[in-house]
Amino acid sequence: QAQLAESGGGMQQAGGSLRLSCDTSGYRNSGNRHYCLGWFRQAPGKEREGVASIELSREPTYADSVKGRFRISEDNGNNFLFLQMTNLKPEDTAMYFCAAGTQLPWPPCGLTSSRYNSWGQGTQVTVSN
Repeated sequence: QAQLAESGGGMQQAGGSLRLSCDTSGYRNSGNRHYCLGWFRQAPGKEREGVASIELSREPTYADSVKGRFRISEDNGNNFLFLQMTNLKPEDTAMYFCAAGTQLPWPPCGLTSSRYNSWGQGTQVTVSN
């Protein structure tokens, strides 16, 4: 079983919305109870960048480019992580990855990709004008 599996990507016009899902059951079944979860994206020719992250007892973290438009959330009962994306822009076009890592007392995982050691295969989001 893959530890993380994304779904929900697709094509959308600018101004529209999409919701990405990540099945985290494989990762959680590995026994790690202190974890952080995040969404990252990578556009062609660009470096991977953090989009949003969530971890226990801390406020979610968002990249400045998506603040006010994207929202990260969890459904712990069903082992899912979500990314609700609204007011999409063409610059949001990228492959989106779900990631998980071990939470430490400090510092927060945040959007630092090196803090995450498990990654999904990605789901493509394409936003057109």
